[in-house]
Amino acid sequence: MRLYYHPLSSNSRRALLTSTHLGLDLEKLRVDLSGGAQKAPEYVRLNPNGKVPLLVDGALNLWESCAIMQYLADVGRGEDIYPREVAARADVNRWLFWSASHFAPALAPFIRERVSKRVVAGAGAPDPAEIARAEAALPATAMLLDAHLAQNDWLAQQRLTLADYALAAPLMHLDAAQIPLGDYAHVLAWFARIRASKAWVETNP
Repeated sequence: MRLYYHPLSSNSRRALLTSTHLGLDLEKLRVDLSGGAQKAPEYVRLNPNGKVPLLVDGALNLWESCAIMQYLADVGRGEDIYPREVAARADVNRWLFWSASHFAPALAPFIRERVSKRVVAGAGAPDPAEIARAEAALPATAMLLDAHLAQNDWLAQQRLTLADYALAAPLMHLDAAQIPLGDYAHVLAWFARIRASKAWVETNP
């Protein structure tokens, strides 16, 4: 299996966390995002989204980070992080979808303005208006997550699962993007547990 990725991409980090947890030996191919390699015709033929990550396994070209996580867990026999029992798997899936639909988009403006713009030439300076809008919108998702983690050490099934890796991945930029989560002690405590995990340590850029 080949993984096209970039070390500063939190979506790539999801795939890397999963493969590392499972001990899967992937061929890793770094995509030069600043040089526009993700928009090159030969890459777009594999991934019409023109983004990372992309997993190639035989005839399968799989894009979308959470789909890649699920696939790796299935082929890597990762029942510990992605259970096969229907209700337990639905519990994990709920948080995977919430991460993609709510949490990651809430963090994205901070990362785009304060991290991505430093990487991409000509992207300009951080936009204070965008950051202000993100600061106003963040509490809706952060409060929900903090309330859940006040009662649970992990997001689903009382153990580390794909759900935790998916939500934690964008927080790789917590400090650099100055994401204002200081008022959410349970989120920060949960993230500290993730950061102490073997997979997180081994996938640090």
